Amino acid sequence: MLEEEKTRTQSVDLNTDTSLMVDISDALSERDRVKFTVHTKTTLRNFKESEFSVVREHEEFVWLHDRYVENEEYAGIIIPPAPPKPDFDVSREKLQKLGEGENTMTKEEFQKMKQELEAEYLATFKKTVAMHEVFLTRLAAHPTLRKDSNFNVFLEFKGELNVRGKNKKEKLGGLFKGLAKGVDEVLISGQKDHDEFFENEKKFLVEYNMKLKDATRQADRMTKTHKSSADSFIRISSCISQMGTSEYMDIDRFLNKVFWLLNTLRKRHWKLEASVASDQDLKISDLLRYYVRDTDAAKNLLYRRARCLHDYENANKALDKARAKGKEVAAVSTSLLAD
Repeated sequence: MLEEEKTRTQSVDLNTDTSLMVDISDALSERDRVKFTVHTKTTLRNFKESEFSVVREHEEFVWLHDRYVENEEYAGIIIPPAPPKPDFDVSREKLQKLGEGENTMTKEEFQKMKQELEAEYLATFKKTVAMHEVFLTRLAAHPTLRKDSNFNVFLEFKGELNVRGKNKKEKLGGLFKGLAKGVDEVLISGQKDHDEFFENEKKFLVEYNMKLKDATRQADRMTKTHKSSADSFIRISSCISQMGTSEYMDIDRFLNKVFWLLNTLRKRHWKLEASVASDQDLKISDLLRYYVRDTDAAKNLLYRRARCLHDYENANKALDKARAKGKEVAAVSTSLLAD
């Protein structure tokens, strides 16, 4: 039993296998989408060439993930979480606000702030590319998932996969399916696993996942506070600058002095707060969000195991009742064997 536990918890370095190596060599950001150039280098015989590249979009990554999730052959495998959808709206909104406040700052200051926001946009873009690349590298490193025919098509097929996004009806159906799964998960949450290893893993993952979600909420709240503090200096100084055009000279001079003071503070404080918020968002919040999705994938595996155990026990109970009554034994036995 001790040797079995060691085998289950043993770490395996998958980076030593170089027979299938996948990376994103280039990416192009457009207004409403990002095009990823997926580069593959392999020695496996199920590919026609040893090195090739294709262009893929985010929806095609989601399509590939769904093919794995919906395949019953992989019910006992942790499916790597799909990469998050690229979202650059926040960065674009900041650049727009900066453009609106251009008249309230010097040309040098405007250019400096613009460079900082562009650097933040670039960091977000690089993070998006990295998340999509991690998804592919994890699939390529898995001894079973790498052999999937859909993965082969995704990597090698030169044309577009013609994958469309879900329509409203499909999204609604997915919502109801998710709610039904949540209810079902609650109903079988009391299902005790006969294998102590999996029972301990389930307890650990549930608690760990809850703490990660709480940490993510706290990190997002802290990041939002820093961003709000940084943006407030621009709004306040802009409003006081407009008030400084008052016809009352005393008030005019006073407001202009206040504007000069806030403008000076803004140069230092805005940069500091914006930089801290950006670092927290990229290095803390996003990392926590990834671990949340990763532990959700592990929980889904244990959920599938619990569902199988639940169905197996119900089938056994039905068989015992049938034997006691002496009826329908053959039908129940067939159902039990199928489970």
